[in-house]
Amino acid sequence: MKVGLLQCDDLAPHVASVHGNYPALYAGLLQAVDPAIEFVTWRVHDGELPTESDVVDAWLISGSKAGVYEGHAWIESLLALIRRLHAEHQTVVGICFGHQAMAQALGGRVGKSDRGWGVGVSFNTVIHHKPWMTPGQEGLDLIVSHQDQVLALPEGTEVLAESPFCPFYLLQYGARFMSVQGHPEFSKACSADLMADKGDRLPDRRRREAMASLNAPVDDHVMARWIVNFMRDGSAAD
Repeated sequence: MKVGLLQCDDLAPHVASVHGNYPALYAGLLQAVDPAIEFVTWRVHDGELPTESDVVDAWLISGSKAGVYEGHAWIESLLALIRRLHAEHQTVVGICFGHQAMAQALGGRVGKSDRGWGVGVSFNTVIHHKPWMTPGQEGLDLIVSHQDQVLALPEGTEVLAESPFCPFYLLQYGARFMSVQGHPEFSKACSADLMADKGDRLPDRRRREAMASLNAPVDDHVMARWIVNFMRDGSAAD
C-alpha cells in the first residue's frame, strides 16, 4: 500500500534531531503494522501539493503548529484539496491539525478550546465501534498536543470516541474519511520535549498534570492498526 503524506509542518530542529520529523515518525508508526507500506511526501506548508489524487492508495494529513482558520495560502490550498479528495472518494486520515483541517474543509468549525491546552496523555471513551477498529477496546488513550479543537461538526459526521476535554476526538465522515485529535506518532519522551518547548505558554499546573499522565499506558499501536485497517478497507473498496 502506498500512502501520500500531506506534511503540514516540521518539528523544531532540536526535537526532530532526537525524535525524528513527521515523515519518519509516521513511517515508523504505520510500518510497525505493515513494513511494506510506502510513503510519498508532499510538503504542503511549503506549497507542495499533489496534482492528481489517485497516485496513492490513501492519504495522511499531519499535525502542524498552525491553526486551520489562519488563512495562509497553503492552508486554503489544503482545504480545497481535502474537499476534492472527499468528492473523489479518496481515502484520507487526519492527525491533530489534519483532523481539524478535515472538519473545517467539510463545513465544521475549529477554534481555540476554552478548556486550554491538551498535552500529555488524553483519556477517551470509544462510543461507536466500526469493523476497522480491531482489536476492539473501550478506550483510546493517546499523546496530545493542541489548543485548537473541532467545535462544530460537519453534517453527517460520526463521533467514534470522546472525552469531557475533547468531545469530538475520533471522527468518521462516510466510508473514506477518518481523523483523530491525538498524536499516535509521538512518544512520551517527544511529548515531554514538546511541553518543555512551550515554556510559559503552558500553565504550570497543566504541565504538572500532563507530565504525570505520561506514566499511563498509551494506545499508539492500537491506533496505528486502526489507521492501517481503515486505509486498507478504503483502498480495497474499488
